[in-house]
Amino acid sequence: MGFKSSVLILSFALSAFCSAQAEDIQKSDKTEKSAIIPAYLLCGEGSVEAKRKRPGHPVDEYQLRPCDEDKKLKPWYKTIPLGTIMPDRWRIVEMIGIESNLWDPYNGYNPLKGDYPVWGEDWFYNVIAISDTVVEPRNFPVPVGVATTTRPDSLDTIGTGNGSVFSQSLILEQVFYQGDTTFRPPDYEFRLTTVFNFNQVRFQERGLLNIDPTLESNGGRKRSDRFLGIQAAFVDKHLRNVSHRFDFDSLRVGIQPFSSDFRGFLFQDSQLGVRLFGNRDNNIFQYNLAWFRRLEKDTNSGLNDISQSLRDDDVYTANLYWQDFPVLGFVSQASVTYNRNREKGQIEYDQNGFITRPSSLFEERFSRDYDVTYLGYSGDGHFDRLNVTASAYYAIGEQTSSRYRNEKDEIAAFFVASEFSIDFDWFRPKLSVLWASGDDDPFDNVAKGFDAIFENPQFAGADTSFFIRQTVPLIGGGGVALSGRNGILPSLRSSKEQGQSNFINPGLRLLGVGFDADILPELRVSMNLNQLWFDDTKVLESLRQQAPIDKNLGQDISASLIWRPYQSQNIVARLSAAVLAPGKGFDQLYGSEYKLPYSVLFNLVLTY
Repeated sequence: MGFKSSVLILSFALSAFCSAQAEDIQKSDKTEKSAIIPAYLLCGEGSVEAKRKRPGHPVDEYQLRPCDEDKKLKPWYKTIPLGTIMPDRWRIVEMIGIESNLWDPYNGYNPLKGDYPVWGEDWFYNVIAISDTVVEPRNFPVPVGVATTTRPDSLDTIGTGNGSVFSQSLILEQVFYQGDTTFRPPDYEFRLTTVFNFNQVRFQERGLLNIDPTLESNGGRKRSDRFLGIQAAFVDKHLRNVSHRFDFDSLRVGIQPFSSDFRGFLFQDSQLGVRLFGNRDNNIFQYNLAWFRRLEKDTNSGLNDISQSLRDDDVYTANLYWQDFPVLGFVSQASVTYNRNREKGQIEYDQNGFITRPSSLFEERFSRDYDVTYLGYSGDGHFDRLNVTASAYYAIGEQTSSRYRNEKDEIAAFFVASEFSIDFDWFRPKLSVLWASGDDDPFDNVAKGFDAIFENPQFAGADTSFFIRQTVPLIGGGGVALSGRNGILPSLRSSKEQGQSNFINPGLRLLGVGFDADILPELRVSMNLNQLWFDDTKVLESLRQQAPIDKNLGQDISASLIWRPYQSQNIVARLSAAVLAPGKGFDQLYGSEYKLPYSVLFNLVLTY
């Protein structure tokens, strides 16, 4: 039960108590101008509690010990004037002696957590402060040039990928809103989320962190950077209620978070946009109609960079959620998302000097426009004891000036993914399946490789997984990554944050098993084993001028410990490790003698 609901119940109880006291005083012809809560009603022999019957025992067998005389009158036994009219239910907490506690949101009321109006009768303020610390040693194949290698007598194509990442983010989210939100949305909401990030990356090889190694420290092998990003800045207006159960329509304008599905497969980001949303039929149906114009991202932190011009990239989306369909306990969602990109002819370099649009495939001469529409269905819930999450998309459209020919391509690609699990008390085994279509002929006029707009998949181990977490370059294939950081699709982009979607890619198939085990209420252990295959390797064979390339990418093995010492989200510590056992296809791309790719992640999140 939330604080606001507790205060509401307490106010009703106290009002009834004061009314009863007033009637008793009037009946006894007393003339006191105030009613004092008697101590005998609260503890000791003869109290109300002492007369309560315990099941199976006579009333006289259950007696409380007398109260300590020094403790009968406590600070919150206050005098409540008869006939007092409270201006609102929030002031009652002061009248009964509950004190404000700014540091502990769980004990006492806190005006910084929306427990008490800070302006007027119904304007509330809520602040959330988060410290997010990441320490990440890792190893994966990296490209090396002859002029910059630190090992001149060794192979100069595939270098030593030992490296590490340290990232510290300080997140401050402030919300100022009007209205009682216990049963309905706020009338107005103003939200601002700022993130300050400091990051430091190390590699043993030179030339990976900046196009000019002399600009970075330690011979170009260490880079430090800091950035302040705006991840949310919007106003939300409650337009109207459409039923007595507070079904509503609301409008939100500004930089705002949005997710196209339950697991972030297609578009999950905070972007500048306008969104109309609401619900109907006692919250059985919810809808979103939205338009977003994409912001540029800071290269090294991945945060929104509002100092740069907006990208010529628009996302239009409409979706409808249907609760308890087709069965009770399952939510279905249908969506239509249209991505319009008009960045043909633009040349964009990132903050480290590397070209990002167009991507550096072949001679960097083919930039593109594209129009793609995603028709999607997603579901989340359970069928009896079987938990199911599923998403399916079909992408149709066209792109101009592809990387292989200076003419239009038709886009026709698909994506399906699902996770199944069953709960056995504290143990949840899981089965994950995914299929993203790949292009079987990069030289025809149909692009069949599925790519997302901006993915952030919470699936098959998520960022605990090596393949999802790490950016592995496609060495000798044009300066692109096999897959982006925190992405599951091998889309061959220059970067997930600043590059364009690419529908000529090898695609992916995944079959995974895993489990979550709540060993203690505050300790969870998770493990995942994913078998990865390329859907089709024709694109890779063409880029690398190498054939054949096997579809077996390898086995991704990961494990994590999540510790919440207070059984809440205020302190969350996570330690995870992952390795990629290379398959034949990975060995053919990067060499069988390469060291086993791995990543270790320590993450500490402190939330106020």
